[in-house]
Amino acid sequence: MRVFVTGGTGHTGSYIVPELIAGGHEVTGLARSDAAAAALSALGAKVRRGDLQDLDGLKEAAADSDGVIHVAHRQDLLPSGGIDAVAAAELPIMLAYGEALAGTGKPLVAAGSIGSPGNGGENLGRPATEEDPALPVGDEHKGTLRARNVVETAVIGLAERGVRSSVVRIANIAHSTTDRAGFLPTLIALAKEKGFAGYPGDGANLWNAVHARDAASLFRLALEKGDAGKYWHAVGDGGIPFREIAEAIGSRLGLPAVSVPLDELMLPGYFGFLANVVTQSYPASNLITRRTLGWEPAQPGLLADLDNGHYFPSTDGPAI
Repeated sequence: MRVFVTGGTGHTGSYIVPELIAGGHEVTGLARSDAAAAALSALGAKVRRGDLQDLDGLKEAAADSDGVIHVAHRQDLLPSGGIDAVAAAELPIMLAYGEALAGTGKPLVAAGSIGSPGNGGENLGRPATEEDPALPVGDEHKGTLRARNVVETAVIGLAERGVRSSVVRIANIAHSTTDRAGFLPTLIALAKEKGFAGYPGDGANLWNAVHARDAASLFRLALEKGDAGKYWHAVGDGGIPFREIAEAIGSRLGLPAVSVPLDELMLPGYFGFLANVVTQSYPASNLITRRTLGWEPAQPGLLADLDNGHYFPSTDGPAI
């Protein structure tokens, strides 16, 4: 299959490209810089120069392919417009893919968030499943992660136009040996800065995680045989107490794990912009994904990956 991939040099994307190539597919990746083009070539992909603002170029690339995997987004919009601007820019991209692929039955697999169906621990009262739709978005959700749900809904809606479209909901934490700027590095940096590994309240709220390599294999399976209009859950660990994550980080750093009171001043004082996120509980199931697509996570779980040590490179080298 000739596959057009966006975001192929990102954390998850850099695993998706070689996963597809190993599966016998021919990959063309979108690159907006010389560095991205070189990285894609090094992964074994062909390169298409362009960016996410060129909708005509994206339509052409999609029409020329046998399928599309979209994991890119306009990160450059975050500082000025936040998640609302990112979602607003991504929506016309999905509609452009729809125009190019309508009536073809070709696959479009887009990255989504495991949080799109809501807070499993409280809103649903159970782990979120693949059958839970993305929550609707209103004006009251501006500035929240929920604002991006309009993108997932649009992708699923393309199934009615003859596109084999589906969404891979990626776990809250995607981890790997190449994770440099994700959630775990942020928590580790905070612990080093504050002198302790913090967790909100009693830390019993559940977070989910997936190894980026396992997520990549799910994108391939969804592309190859996923039904139209479906959600898939890229979740390896379905629910780890936040406290255990903090304890694992603290153990590696030789720092105590300490409860941060659920206080409007103290919580942001430690977690900063993550304050509203870390208190949430997001238990999620992957049962339907595994049964339907035959996906089985094979890489180390989150706590095992933290214990591997690659998130904590030694700084105690010889003096030069």
